[in-house]
Amino acid sequence: MKRGLFKRVLVVSLSASLAFAPALSNACTSFLLKGNDGGYVYGRTMEFGLPLKSELTMIPRNYVAKGIGVDGKYGSGMSWTAKYAAVGMNPLGLPELVDGMNEKGLIAGMLNLPNSAEYQAVNQANSAESISSLQVLTYALTNFASVDEVKSGLRKIKVNGAKIAQYGGNTPLVHYTFHDANGKSIAVEYIKGELQITDNPTGVMTNDPPFQDHLNSIGNYSNLSKVEKPPLVINGAKYAAPSSGSGLHGLPGDFLSPSRFIRALFLANSVPNNYSTAQMNAAAWHILGSFDIPPGSVTLPATNPYGGGIGGFEVTEWSVTANNKNMTYMVKMYENTNVYVFDFKKMDVNAKEIKYTKLNQPLLTIPVN
Repeated sequence: MKRGLFKRVLVVSLSASLAFAPALSNACTSFLLKGNDGGYVYGRTMEFGLPLKSELTMIPRNYVAKGIGVDGKYGSGMSWTAKYAAVGMNPLGLPELVDGMNEKGLIAGMLNLPNSAEYQAVNQANSAESISSLQVLTYALTNFASVDEVKSGLRKIKVNGAKIAQYGGNTPLVHYTFHDANGKSIAVEYIKGELQITDNPTGVMTNDPPFQDHLNSIGNYSNLSKVEKPPLVINGAKYAAPSSGSGLHGLPGDFLSPSRFIRALFLANSVPNNYSTAQMNAAAWHILGSFDIPPGSVTLPATNPYGGGIGGFEVTEWSVTANNKNMTYMVKMYENTNVYVFDFKKMDVNAKEIKYTKLNQPLLTIPVN
């Protein structure tokens, strides 16, 4: 398998490591922005207790993928041949996507759901008809062109909860967000052993609780507005806000999943709707900055197994934007603030093998004299 290098663009730095055990904490956030010229931009952050060591992963058409069965081994599950080429970020050196986009502009992300995910009952006898929860995104991006196809196609397969050795011998407990070139969005979850597909008018997804609970919480923030509030008048006396930002006063700013969902919803909805897709791409990076976890701000005690039983802290391992108008997939890694740009139009979609590219390159700086 080839490992290459591709286009770098910008700049700054950091570094961390976490040990791993069953996932009990997480802070991934995703959203979708609509340009006024027919394009859509997706943004997401990836936080995880285990250093994923993600690489940019390019899967060509006709790639033969081996399914992971209930024993957690490649080849014991349902195999398939990729219909569409896809690109995205992988975990732990595996040929799987935890985030990505395909050549038809279908964009998808996998986000942790450790308190709620429960997969379909699959036994050894029908293991060969199933795939692992880790493979759902890869399967969908290499097989489907639209959200409607995802809805139909996922109902025809079984997803098992196999334990994956690279995940510390645990099951990847996740849910999935999908957005297509027409702007349709859905949330895909496996709850109490049943597939649940929910239309997503917000375009936003975070982590636990299940997605419908997040939708139900939105009305609690109906008082918030991006428009500045006038001074409060009491008995003829005016009391103005101490600064700008009064409209969104009360917007939750902590790192809890329900808080991040509301924050992403209001920030994404606040971007001017007359922005082009290119402008939305720039806006997406600014929104993502609101969810970047500085090292140490989410510190795990030694009693928390998410820190491997030795403590530690969460960080944003990487952030991405995917633009399905100009077909670019852009990544910013924790180790630096370089922005790596993958141009789908230049991809060899008929390559013979998966290609991996390491992105944790040295920080690029531009001297100013």
